[in-house]
Amino acid sequence: MKKDRIGRRQFLQRAAIGTAAITLAQKSSWARRSGKERLSQRPNLVFIFADQWRAQAAGYAGNPQVRTPNLDTLAAKSVNFSNAVSGCPVCSPYRASLITGRYPLKHGVFLNDVRLNTDAVSIAQAYNKAGYETGYIGKWHLDGRDRSAFIPKQRRQGFKFWKAMDCTHNYNNSFYYADANIKLKWNGYDAIAQTSEARHYIREHAGAGPFALFLSWGPPHAPYQTAPEKYRKLFNEAEIKLRPNVPKNLQAQARKAIAGYYAHIAALDDCIGQILQTLKETNLESDTILVFTSDHGDMLYSQGAQKKQKPWDESIRVPFLLRYPAALGVSGRTIDMPLNAPDIMPTLLSLSGIVIPDTVEGTDFSAVLRGAAKPKDNAALISCPSPFGQWRRDRGGREYRGIRTRRYTYVRDLNGPWLLYDNEKDPYQLNNLCNRPRHSKLQKEMEAILSRKLRQTNDQFLPGPEYIKKWGYVVDSSGTVRYSN
Repeated sequence: MKKDRIGRRQFLQRAAIGTAAITLAQKSSWARRSGKERLSQRPNLVFIFADQWRAQAAGYAGNPQVRTPNLDTLAAKSVNFSNAVSGCPVCSPYRASLITGRYPLKHGVFLNDVRLNTDAVSIAQAYNKAGYETGYIGKWHLDGRDRSAFIPKQRRQGFKFWKAMDCTHNYNNSFYYADANIKLKWNGYDAIAQTSEARHYIREHAGAGPFALFLSWGPPHAPYQTAPEKYRKLFNEAEIKLRPNVPKNLQAQARKAIAGYYAHIAALDDCIGQILQTLKETNLESDTILVFTSDHGDMLYSQGAQKKQKPWDESIRVPFLLRYPAALGVSGRTIDMPLNAPDIMPTLLSLSGIVIPDTVEGTDFSAVLRGAAKPKDNAALISCPSPFGQWRRDRGGREYRGIRTRRYTYVRDLNGPWLLYDNEKDPYQLNNLCNRPRHSKLQKEMEAILSRKLRQTNDQFLPGPEYIKKWGYVVDSSGTVRYSN
């Protein structure tokens, strides 16, 4: 029987999605396109994500110093996942989870600068199959060791329109490839030029059938002092107020870095405003799923640490806003249930009325978005299968597995329990409760949840070198894959 052939999970998903698609079509009803009325069949998708933008760096998140008026306007009309996390908080692993809906030990990209295989149905392939046009603009970082090499069509995971390069952080001298093996240059600050290209793509595809466009920016990732001058002038490092978990001996460095970081963010906020304006001008804003998020956060000297990979909130928590007026309404609301990177693909596909491929491991939370199911206090799995780069062992790096719930963070390394925070009482994670007798019951509860998550994802929590050997990666003495620009 057909039901037996596709499997119970997929059969149930198809039934649920079919019902959801009818509901969404009824809610979106008629959409205005170029002065004509037509039935809106499926929503467009515009997915915007930055590199290393932590959740705490936004006005709507309670930060009065950073300048994000456009993002704050978007938040007021979006669903805000206030506890969205980057489960493996580093560039390539997050991106592979976004594209496949899988966890790092399943897709194999648990280090930077290794190539994502084609074992899974990608998010672009799923949208293509449903009749969408798909596009990718900006930073890719899933093709391997040569960050500036041409990426042929068979390694683009199904994306049709392509103006991207694997990775660069030279934002004012930035290049990309389109269909041919010819290196092209973005004009000026690359995020602004990439946004202009995205706006052109939206205009070109308006009213011509559904599309799914991914716009990937390199900033606010370091170097921090390279935003356009008009944005750098907005922030005086002497006036930057620091989080209480930045050690005193690092505060001068932190203020300088954060001033530049906020300058990048101010530039990107203007870019967000331009995308919002373009969707409005093309009459697409009602029936377009618009997402803004980031691949991971940035410690910026909190806990005395820099960059990412670490299990603290500045590293793992990311902004995640989703606006879809036709189906979800226009007033903003907050969902504090954790959302993890592998959950993004199934949730978006379901909102779009598309069957979720069997290769996906993440959870579909579209029913929670629509209000058909209550948010759960699920636990998002966080991990570092093999430390590298800034988190290498001689700098304190270690393998870890952990969970982030609405309220708690619990982490263990290869030697046992390591961190336990009550993030409600201790939002800056200054008081480690791990292995304290009075918190033993809580720790056991968290350990039970983590153990269940590891079983569900078939994660044996082995030392990093064993995973490197299994996947055949070549690394240096610090566990890092060496790359060329």
